[in-house]
Amino acid sequence: MKHLPSERHTLSILVDNEAGVLARIVGLFSARGYNIDSLTVADVSGDHAVSRITVVTNGPPPVIEQIIAQLDRIVPVHRVLDLTALGPHVEREMALVKVAGKGAQRDEALRIADIFRARPVDTTTGSFVFEVSGPTSKVDQFIALMREVGLVEVARTGVVAIARGAEAV
Repeated sequence: MKHLPSERHTLSILVDNEAGVLARIVGLFSARGYNIDSLTVADVSGDHAVSRITVVTNGPPPVIEQIIAQLDRIVPVHRVLDLTALGPHVEREMALVKVAGKGAQRDEALRIADIFRARPVDTTTGSFVFEVSGPTSKVDQFIALMREVGLVEVARTGVVAIARGAEAV
């Protein structure tokens, strides 16, 4: 049998906002050996009854199809969308990036932040905390460059995503 290449997929899962749902979804991935690259959860309804879970995972197409089918069978799941397969969608991630340095290192950190449109949200005489947002590749690149000028630590939100267009999907 031919080995199929792994593909990155962003899944949007609408679920009842109740205790244990996230654990059941994560348990499905864990029990079957599927990896989760990114996971975010947020309440998306006015009455706080529904949450959107955004999962980024990798696998060959048959595995992604199997993941979606298994997620669809979990009772409090309303809908599973493969945003990657659906077509145009918007993905963003935010990170807080702490950088320490003095003199030229400090100037370089500010210059890089300006290029990436990252904004300082905390400043001391020896450090900055920058907020950077955009596609995961942009956040990754910003963090890589900050490693060279004094990266201390990083906190990331994970990917949030939504389909493009006027209709809710």
